[in-house]
Amino acid sequence: MAKVFKKTSGNGGVTLYLGKRDYVDHVDKVDQVDGVVKLDTKDFGDRKVFVQLACAFRYGSEDLDVMGLCFRKDIWIQHFQIYPESHKPTLSDMHNTLLKKAGDDAKPFSFEIPKNLPCSVCLQPGPDDQGKACGVDFEIKTYIANKQSDPDEKIEKKDTARLVIRKIQFAPSHIGAGPKADICKSFMMSDKPVHLEASLEKDLYFHGEPIPIKIKINNESNKTVKKFKISVEQLTDIVLYSADKYTKAVLCQEFGETVESNATYENTLTITPLLAENKEKRGLSLDGRLKDEDTNLASTTMLQQSLEKEVLGILVSYKIKINLMVAGGGLLGGLTSSDVTLELPLMLMHPKPQGIFSMTHTNKCKIYGYQCTRWLLIIFSFSIFFLQSKDCTSVVLKETTP
Repeated sequence: MAKVFKKTSGNGGVTLYLGKRDYVDHVDKVDQVDGVVKLDTKDFGDRKVFVQLACAFRYGSEDLDVMGLCFRKDIWIQHFQIYPESHKPTLSDMHNTLLKKAGDDAKPFSFEIPKNLPCSVCLQPGPDDQGKACGVDFEIKTYIANKQSDPDEKIEKKDTARLVIRKIQFAPSHIGAGPKADICKSFMMSDKPVHLEASLEKDLYFHGEPIPIKIKINNESNKTVKKFKISVEQLTDIVLYSADKYTKAVLCQEFGETVESNATYENTLTITPLLAENKEKRGLSLDGRLKDEDTNLASTTMLQQSLEKEVLGILVSYKIKINLMVAGGGLLGGLTSSDVTLELPLMLMHPKPQGIFSMTHTNKCKIYGYQCTRWLLIIFSFSIFFLQSKDCTSVVLKETTP
């Protein structure tokens, strides 16, 4: 395992260990959360140690949690007592690795994340905003207390260790045909209309992937298409506590193409919506962010059938808008201008990573890595030959999925 994440409480009594912080929603199941807590029981007294996983929606900054008002709503929460020991999960390879790392007096735990919970989403804070961002997050907390969950018991910050994790979802393996739309619009003082048709090659694109849009214009009117604009809008629907909806443009690009009266136009134009061009836009929905780590535009929310959308907290979708500016000729050309607007739905998600390869021999050591390039495969081949030459039997190269 390349990296271990850990967080120690202020008094040093509990230390939380995790092997990863991203957990994948595979639609039919979600990755199990395996971790361990290292204990230093000298100052515990009669108190117990608990670990909890909570999915919550935060719609206000922490410094606003005053006068008994809390701007955080728990969507789902689960607790386990690990000292004195009552929670005994089946040990996984992750547990065994973390137990070796943590040493003595470490207790394992496991959480099963329900399938109907939302993925991690946050709203981009403004330049002067402080504290945690608004949105849906998952947090693992271990703490020392007398009772598991007593609203009258105040748990000191020094007795608590927390780590934020992310629940993420990848694009489905099957990508369907792209959407197609057309519009025919007539104008005053013109007996014939303007036809606009637009289509995409597929229905889903990956973050950072160029998006080609095929555009056809048939201008049968006596007016001129002066220019046209393509924009991508992000629609954020906050369904948990209210019916708020926000629409923000994440891309706006103008093209100085003209289509004269009784002329046609056909071309494929490429756009690429990126977070890098929207860093200062407050309230933009992003994929869940971990501390000091960058992220990207929020992925499209994939709704399962028979799922109550209220539990999802935040729904995110995208659409492409194509706008033609049509103006007449003569002195009144600018005054008689009008727009022709067409919309296409768009889905943005992460591609599913390629298989993870592990090489196992009799001492059960494992080497993990993403799909190897040709030169890396050559290195692996030499490694296998070297291991076999050292009488290291039962070498197996297998592919596992994340």
